[in-house]
Amino acid sequence: MESLAAVEHFVSSAEAGSFSAAARQLRVTPAAVSKSVARLEERLGVRLFQRTTRSLKLTEAGEQFLREAASGLHTLRAAMAGLASAQHEPAGTLRVSMSPTFGRDYVLPMLGEFLARYPAITPDWHLDNRQVDLVGEQFDAAIGAALELRSGVVARELARAHIVAAATPQYLARHGTPRSPAELARHDGIVLRSPQSGRVRAWAFRSKSGEEAPLEPRPRVVLNDMEAICQATSMSLGVGLVSMPHAVPHLDSGRLVRVLPKWHADAGAIFVYFGAQKLLPAKTRAFVDALVAHFRREKLAERFRADR
Repeated sequence: MESLAAVEHFVSSAEAGSFSAAARQLRVTPAAVSKSVARLEERLGVRLFQRTTRSLKLTEAGEQFLREAASGLHTLRAAMAGLASAQHEPAGTLRVSMSPTFGRDYVLPMLGEFLARYPAITPDWHLDNRQVDLVGEQFDAAIGAALELRSGVVARELARAHIVAAATPQYLARHGTPRSPAELARHDGIVLRSPQSGRVRAWAFRSKSGEEAPLEPRPRVVLNDMEAICQATSMSLGVGLVSMPHAVPHLDSGRLVRVLPKWHADAGAIFVYFGAQKLLPAKTRAFVDALVAHFRREKLAERFRADR
């Protein structure tokens, strides 16, 4: 068991990039992690890390050992969790990552029922706009779009997200309602700069009859956050190209209305990501199943579509 703990300390340190970060994840002291790794190096007869006062870098031997040890360790963790879960109800801390707006609007509403059904699970949900490393950061699941699908991670589709043009009734009363994609080019636009590429995002819009055309208002405001685009559009600053998951609350309240309602673009799918283990921890399986059932019950996949 001491050797297994040392391997766990090594893998966590390599994935986290420091003894301190690994210690926080493992809930031990940095000194304990450092000593454990040093004993492992002594036992193996090789140096696994190059240490300086500011950095921790794997040696060539360390990189080789990490490749061989990490997958085995993750499999062993999953096996132990699966065996324990088979004997007990779903339990433990459930670490899930999701964006703030999506989490607040569509995932948190299921929390009360989930806790009532699984009282031994403690949700530790991280609502922030970043892509996480499920394995390296020890998350049980993540909800989002286009997360890098690394080895050991699988994805289950929850819904597809469509992009629509929207504006306030006040803006349209002042500037007129465009009747065709060409007319939209004369309107002020609130558009998205891709956080990944840094470019203003171009969407391929399609009509319900199958026609294709660019919907390109004049860029008046460029933002890199879709919720901010919804808020700016709600301020009557122009026509926003917004995703339906962000737009639905605004459309339901009447603050925004669809512009060119027969046209939409496909922004891709929303997924829940989780480990690819055969023995998935019961707490993770319970969450994924509850999330899928919640989406089905609330008809969220249908609400996020704009081609109905």
